[in-house]
Amino acid sequence: MLSRLPKLAKVAAAGAVIGVAAQETVHANADRIMPESYPFDHKGMFSAYDMGSVRRGHQVYVNVCATCHSMNLLAYRNLVDTCYTEDEVRVMCEDLEVEDGPDDEGEMFERPAKLSDHFIKPYRNEAEARFSNGGALPPDLSLMAKARPGGEDYIFALLTGYREEPAGVNVMNGMYYNPYFSGGQIGMPMPLQDGIMDYPDGTPATISQMAKDVSVYLTWSAEPAQDDRKLMGVKWLTALGAVTLSTLYYKRFRWNLLKSRRISYK
Repeated sequence: MLSRLPKLAKVAAAGAVIGVAAQETVHANADRIMPESYPFDHKGMFSAYDMGSVRRGHQVYVNVCATCHSMNLLAYRNLVDTCYTEDEVRVMCEDLEVEDGPDDEGEMFERPAKLSDHFIKPYRNEAEARFSNGGALPPDLSLMAKARPGGEDYIFALLTGYREEPAGVNVMNGMYYNPYFSGGQIGMPMPLQDGIMDYPDGTPATISQMAKDVSVYLTWSAEPAQDDRKLMGVKWLTALGAVTLSTLYYKRFRWNLLKSRRISYK
């Protein structure tokens, strides 16, 4: 038995090495760096969105991202009673013009936006969007946090990951080096700069702060009902726990006389 211990130790060590390698797999042909997991507040099982961050993220989107990227799946009413009050959203809509019509004469006309209107698109059609961006089509951001592996971690890493290209890497004309983007080259210039905007609540508008806020905002826009879903899950688990405990109590003490009886035959 003692002679087998060294062999067992070698097998255990080999299994541990294989387990570590399986958890930290590195692909030599990967064309980008995978983002690390950042401690966003809403990631916990019982955590909710930081609505202050969602509000600031919407302000970053309006001032920086909305010039190129649309959010076709969101309407202005989605902002009400979440990160803005209804009066704030109505004031916001008064400054926006939406094309509507046709009228009685068959002409299109401009009117102030309503709560039921979807976010205004930066371009009238795809052809205009491509013409304004050198042939590239800026993606819609409504579900970006769900469409990209890594979600908010990827968005934050991408926005803060612009670097000078390392030696041996040739970046094409009109492209920018970002190791978190597929291929390492992205057509979007670095969108965020320190102090590019001012937060109304006085939060310093640094690159990392704005990247964090817009990442939380895009995660919220992709799944606005996440907090309600988590709350409903807590309620259901609490109810199921209460039912389970009452069932165990009933089985243990109500039926203990019958389950502990012994029937013997002479």
